[in-house]
Amino acid sequence: MAAAGAVSGKIIFEQEGVYIHSSCGKTNDQDSLISGILRVLEKDTEVIVDWRPLDDALDSSSILCAGKDSSSVVEWTPVPKERSHRGSEHLSNYEAEWDMVNTVSFKKKPHTTGDAPSHRNGKSKWSFLFSLTDLKSIKQNKEGMGWSYLVFCLKDDVVLPALHFHQGDSKLLIESLEKYVVLCESPQDKRTLLVNCQNKSLSQSFENLLDEPAYGLIQKIKKDPYTATMVGFSKVTNYIFDSLRGSDPTTQQRPASEMADFLSDAIPGLKINQQEEPGFEVITRIDLGERPVVQRREPISLEEWTKNIDSEGRILNVDNMKEMIFRGGLSHSLRKQAWKFLLGYFPWDSTKEERTKLQKQKTDEYFRMKLQWKSVSEEQEKRNSRLRDYRSLIEKDVNRTDRTNKFYEGQDNPGLILLHDILMTYCMYDFDLGYVQGMSDLLSPLLYVMENEVDAFWCFAAYMEQMHQNFEEQMQGMKTQLIQLSTLLRLLDSGFCSYLESQDSGYLYFCFRWLLIRFKREFSFLDILRLWEVMWTELPCKNFHLLLCCAILESEKQQIMEKHYGFNEILKHINELSMKIDVEDILCKAEAISLQMLKCKELPQAVCQILGLQDSEVTTPDSDTGEDENTGMTDPTSAFQSSTLPALAASGAVDDRLTQISVPSNVSRLTPA
Repeated sequence: MAAAGAVSGKIIFEQEGVYIHSSCGKTNDQDSLISGILRVLEKDTEVIVDWRPLDDALDSSSILCAGKDSSSVVEWTPVPKERSHRGSEHLSNYEAEWDMVNTVSFKKKPHTTGDAPSHRNGKSKWSFLFSLTDLKSIKQNKEGMGWSYLVFCLKDDVVLPALHFHQGDSKLLIESLEKYVVLCESPQDKRTLLVNCQNKSLSQSFENLLDEPAYGLIQKIKKDPYTATMVGFSKVTNYIFDSLRGSDPTTQQRPASEMADFLSDAIPGLKINQQEEPGFEVITRIDLGERPVVQRREPISLEEWTKNIDSEGRILNVDNMKEMIFRGGLSHSLRKQAWKFLLGYFPWDSTKEERTKLQKQKTDEYFRMKLQWKSVSEEQEKRNSRLRDYRSLIEKDVNRTDRTNKFYEGQDNPGLILLHDILMTYCMYDFDLGYVQGMSDLLSPLLYVMENEVDAFWCFAAYMEQMHQNFEEQMQGMKTQLIQLSTLLRLLDSGFCSYLESQDSGYLYFCFRWLLIRFKREFSFLDILRLWEVMWTELPCKNFHLLLCCAILESEKQQIMEKHYGFNEILKHINELSMKIDVEDILCKAEAISLQMLKCKELPQAVCQILGLQDSEVTTPDSDTGEDENTGMTDPTSAFQSSTLPALAASGAVDDRLTQISVPSNVSRLTPA
């Protein structure tokens, strides 16, 4: 990016007192210090790193000899060996990288136009700039030096002169760059930071992929208000396509397979090789039989809830209560009580007195943890990078909380303050996991329902017991769920799976957000309350949330296939479903899928394991079960036969009839992964 003068653009980082050292060509041991100013700028769709001397009128007889060719691209040439000898002697007693200008040759990059990128900038032979798209790695100084320095290595193996930070250190620069690219230590050399590496934490990968994407796309992302709250993959992909293919998409568009690889690479640790994953099984086409029609009932009323509590406050007939919650959800006035049981904060068999005692104990424990981070001074926090990073991420996410709910309206709303405090306290509770982007989405509905800081915290901690694998660094939980989802979808519709694979969408990465935060961004705030409480019953089988994904994808199959959507169109279409999905309809379809699978005589072992079934062959009403009542079939709707409340069909119409569906008694009720 050749330029005659200063590069224009928004300045993200600026620091003076950044020097290039050179002892070459001198007659004494004193170093030649060239003072300059270092900037990071956003310019159009690029992020530029620019260094230039404070005095552009430098002596041209310097170590780096610049010459222009016809394309105006600078070629840096090395010094003669006799002139660099003194420099190499100097390296023996000091850091090699600070004096790399003694021996390094800079490659000439072939370009065809005068507007092509160049590492030289401005009039000075020492000035240089580069785009972050060209950055390969950053070499840092050893510990114990008087000041820090960095050496930038570009993807074409160009190594730029070492930059020495005489005033302050390089940490602020690194932090600025990490807003746009993922940096991590090289396994071979801890002093080398690799760009866009594959072992960075999920928190950082989300930060770069979903919030402030790499490669200078941040400006476009910020212009999209929905993206600012956690962008869908399709929008990121659209911008990547636009950025890479230039003005002529017919000649420069990248193939879908390349973009699919880019998307999988952008999420560290998420590349999936099904053949290498444990439990992988090839699913052949199986006749699942007819899918039953499922109806839902009205939410549980306060009267129904009260009838199921004894004189000491114990919940009676817990299984029946869970069945009713699964089939209809809860009236909002009950959620503050019932969610504590569903999430495991309160034991189902506890008395009112026992719960009061537990709450007092948990209140004391919570405020002790809260006091821990509240008492950390600014100086202490400066020395604790993890706590500092957690706070920064939390503040950013809390500021992006969905404000459509009045509970979180306004910048200084008490609800937002409590969100911040609870998340900071959770970092004390589980410091190893800490805070990862997306956790605030799981907390905000809990705080809204509980209206109490302490209860919301412990319900959140219990929910994170179920969800923590989604946020762990190696992302094994997310990989497992995507593989399981692919297995279930292939059983239901192998043709649709084959079509998705033909469009490089077979790994179902577009479902990533659904799984990560349990559909929080796909349904309205009130609908997510209903969906979550249904899933928390752990009925009708393990991993019911994966069947919800299948139900949504089945609903969209016709449009995707009939319109011949490709990789990018599929991502875009799935992302735009947000806030347009009927929660009751999808719950009916997902339950119907589960019952259809449970009736199948030859369900594959892999599917049985995913759904938590004990046997690979499931008994059905047509099987010869003998006379033993223990092996007979149970009716999941029997709990509602005495109910006076009518059932609601998927269409919303009132219907007093309930479908009689037989379910095997050996179905295990296990906690979702």
